[in-house]
Amino acid sequence: MKFSKFCDPFRVDDGSDFRLKDFDPAATGDVSKEEAEVLLEQGIRLTTELQEKLYAQDQWAVLLVLQAMDAAGKDGFIQHVMSGVNPQGCQVFSFKEPSQEELNHDFLWRAARQLPERGKIGIFNRSYYEEVLVVRVHPELLDRQHLPSHLVTKDIWKNRFKDIRAFERYLTRNGIVIRKFFLNVSREEQKRRFLRRIEEPEKNWKFSASDVRERRHWDEYMEAYEDLIRNTSEPHAPWYVVPADHKWFTRLVVSSALIQALEECKPAFPQMDEERKKELMAARRILEGEK
Repeated sequence: MKFSKFCDPFRVDDGSDFRLKDFDPAATGDVSKEEAEVLLEQGIRLTTELQEKLYAQDQWAVLLVLQAMDAAGKDGFIQHVMSGVNPQGCQVFSFKEPSQEELNHDFLWRAARQLPERGKIGIFNRSYYEEVLVVRVHPELLDRQHLPSHLVTKDIWKNRFKDIRAFERYLTRNGIVIRKFFLNVSREEQKRRFLRRIEEPEKNWKFSASDVRERRHWDEYMEAYEDLIRNTSEPHAPWYVVPADHKWFTRLVVSSALIQALEECKPAFPQMDEERKKELMAARRILEGEK
């Protein structure tokens, strides 16, 4: 099964001509829900096999960056797509409002501290891209970052894009495979999900009044997403603009892209040299000789 056919239509390697309106949040790629669920189960099994080899090989790491508006399905992806992965080989980090310590460092500092180790899959639930999203929509947040005033210019977002591109190039050159996902949910579907969170008691905990306040800035966020994808999409660190109105298809697309990234690492169990084989045979003789 070539899983790449499910994710390649949504991949952006070169953002120079990118337009968000060209990507339909409700797309399902001519796949039915039933077919997608079967394919996802197959994908989870393959991911489990590849991840085990990646962990044993201990050379590459994979970093998945998840960005989205609220209720787009980031948590659901982590729960479903990563369900078969050995917890020892996976690291998940959710970026919340920065602490005072984090604000006293450069904007990439807290992300660099959470990068996955070799052999592991790292997931950033939100990421350093918040610095060109939330902070751009709410520029007053820059005041909390203690930047010298002469550095806060009209070029600050362009400069941050340059810094992010350099950071991701550095990671790639050091054996970290990067895949970035914008879960592209429509405003109408977000509204429906918010209402379900209010109406269903078991989902009340997921809802925050701040989510509704942020909806007022929807157009500003979409402009910011379009600009960041246009400026930070590169072959070694592509964006996937994933349709997110149908969660079952969202999960298939992201799962397919993860499989593609893992296969790119060519993971394999380490080969035993002759010295190691002798050690194993000696250990076997000792064990078999026990009474």
